Amino acid sequence: MEIKLSLNKGLSREFKIEINASDIDKRLAEKLREISKSVKMPGFRPGKVPISVVKARYGDQSKGEVIQAMLDEASREAIDSNKLNLASQPSLDITSYEDGKDLEAMLKCEILPDIELPDISALSIARPTLPLDETEVTKTMQRLASENSPTEKAKKSYKAALGDIVVIDFEGSIDEVPFEGGAAKDHSLELGSNTFIPGFEDGLIGVKAGDAKNIDVLFPENYQASHLAGKQAVFSVKVNEVRTKGKPVLDNSLAEKLGFNDLFSLEEAVRKQINSQHSPALRQLLKKNILDQLHDYAKFDVPNTLLSSEYDVVAKSMKSEQGIKVDEEKADGQSNDKAADEGLDQATKKEALDIAKRRVSLGLMLTEIGRVNDIKVSEEDTKQAIFEQAKKLPGQEKQVVEYYQKNPDAVQQLAGPLFEDKVIDYILEIADVADFETNIDELYASQQASGDKKVKKTN
Repeated sequence: MEIKLSLNKGLSREFKIEINASDIDKRLAEKLREISKSVKMPGFRPGKVPISVVKARYGDQSKGEVIQAMLDEASREAIDSNKLNLASQPSLDITSYEDGKDLEAMLKCEILPDIELPDISALSIARPTLPLDETEVTKTMQRLASENSPTEKAKKSYKAALGDIVVIDFEGSIDEVPFEGGAAKDHSLELGSNTFIPGFEDGLIGVKAGDAKNIDVLFPENYQASHLAGKQAVFSVKVNEVRTKGKPVLDNSLAEKLGFNDLFSLEEAVRKQINSQHSPALRQLLKKNILDQLHDYAKFDVPNTLLSSEYDVVAKSMKSEQGIKVDEEKADGQSNDKAADEGLDQATKKEALDIAKRRVSLGLMLTEIGRVNDIKVSEEDTKQAIFEQAKKLPGQEKQVVEYYQKNPDAVQQLAGPLFEDKVIDYILEIADVADFETNIDELYASQQASGDKKVKKTN
């Protein structure tokens, strides 16, 4: 067996592999002898089957296995002896082989670049903060008070208006046939809440207690129940009662009704909720600021295999955003023959390429920071992430856990963001971090402009 380096350019490496015909024959003979010791064939005692018979029966299959094993050995030797840090799975192609002649093959590899990391402690990171908007707190408290205002039964002659609550029995039908889930008794509905399909609440404005009427509605084309989507329906409604809302009151009774000890506790909970709803956007902007700093140091070439794969992901995402149909995989799991960026103009393709390069280079840098500083995702981290996913689907927790237990690739998809967050947190501990105030408009505008919604960890 002979291995020669035939290409050493940039991140590309190619090796010419030659395996002597005599070595293949020798290895094949050994394999057939091993088979003959255990194979069972009619007319022969175990272990006494002639080699010629074994060869006739298993020769072609065994030769293929022998050649594959020898090529695998040669590939490992080429990679290990040259201490290659591969960026992706290498390709191995047989370029020349006939029975009785030497075999020639070509091993093509792409390696990871040498990455010179910056001094993390010298990085200056701007961390956004969002002062609590007291107006937003006040509006939320007023909304809670309004939604939970005491109600009183209106007179029989009173006509329901927007903001009033009607207590109704209703049944929906399509082509005079009632449909599942379309009926209820003594249902309280606030007119103007837009909790029913368009047209339903409008049809109840002006009704009085004791009224009965039919309301024609059209289910939206994108209605979640597909069997109702786009269908014309009629709801038969009986108005049992009309209730009017009293004046909203912000007091301890309201807080107790919502499960809090007093009004102060309710207001503190509102403050925390408002803060938490902006936390993901603040974190995203902080990560962007860190990645921007790191990207200034990304002066290395990126592997074409990683870049090509990420470019396809970005291009498909851009096509989807522009309303261009994204071709799905074929039924056998193979990709279609069309380019991922087909339909995009040149400017958009360039933008996609720039985003892909940025993502790959940053992914490599984050991976290297993690490697150098021994940052890892523990089994406990992964279990917690699976638990968080399961919590999002109440009643299906067991199925979610079983899904991840049976799908290692899905677990790996969870591990990637966990690793990234650990590296980001490490950088925040070491770097020079300065807080600055932002506002909601700037915060979400910067999030929309960011192309760093996903930075892949590269193994």
